Amino acid sequence: MINIGKERFDEIFKKAKGSKIAVIGDVMIDKYFWGDVNRISPEAPVPVVDFEREDIHLGGAANTAANLFSLGLEPLLFALVGKDEMGEKFMQVSKDSNIDTSGIFADKNRMTTVKTRIFGNNQQLLRLDNENNISISDEGQEHILNSLENQNDLSALLFADYDKGVLSPSLIRKVIKYCKKKNIPVLVDPKKENFFAYKGVAMFKPNKKEAEDALGFELNNNASVEGAGLLLLEKLDCENVLLTLGASGMVLFERGREVCKIDTKARHVADVSGAGDTAIATYAAVIAGGGTHPQAMGIANSASGIVCEEPGIVTIELGKLSEYFL
Repeated sequence: MINIGKERFDEIFKKAKGSKIAVIGDVMIDKYFWGDVNRISPEAPVPVVDFEREDIHLGGAANTAANLFSLGLEPLLFALVGKDEMGEKFMQVSKDSNIDTSGIFADKNRMTTVKTRIFGNNQQLLRLDNENNISISDEGQEHILNSLENQNDLSALLFADYDKGVLSPSLIRKVIKYCKKKNIPVLVDPKKENFFAYKGVAMFKPNKKEAEDALGFELNNNASVEGAGLLLLEKLDCENVLLTLGASGMVLFERGREVCKIDTKARHVADVSGAGDTAIATYAAVIAGGGTHPQAMGIANSASGIVCEEPGIVTIELGKLSEYFL
């Protein structure tokens, strides 16, 4: 059982306020078309959306950074965009969202990733992806590493991996080596391609499907979940593994400590998009504020539950999150 009262919650986020957190990974633009559905098209059995508005949000690693800012921290974003119109749009929206973009490299050989979602009556009907996932160039890697090394007083570093080509094994190794030298805790939200490249980190956060794909067996009961967590601790030689299990909550594995499990906090799931970004950002914020890893899991679980209750990708609001701990 994880007991976090209002006093402890406030203490953690007061200490975390203003902490610098680096976020390295794949960024994208999330574009939304909203409208109402009142009829089916006579041309094909598809809903007709009467368009109302268009929204643009930061996605991927940029959404992780946006969540850090909304929690009162200072995010520093390191990533690639295309040298194109949407790349310029991404930079502008990031600056408007108070995210430091000095670590972002505009690559003429790639396009900025854009995910377009169409909503009717607050339900997602369709998603269109526009991307090319080419591997990071030497020039792009050098820009990210040099930009990172120019930063001071980092409280933590997050890898937000979406398998879009930014995070190469070489870049991952160099960043982890740098962070170990500077005693900066590294937290990872992994994907399939580089799953086992993140060795020796402070916290590794795969979801159920990612863990199943990487380990080659289903996590369909308590024994298999525990076996997976302990195996990942060993294979990655990391300090903590946080398995996120969707509707079944989260399970934390700490070296030398008992396994800690918590049920999901979502009361009504409208959209799970971006919940993982919120979870790792909140987890890092709690660690930066001096919280324990079980406390970080408990607060992150509540935060991801809150954003799942809203359609589309939204960031966690500190005031709303604090209401869970009154």
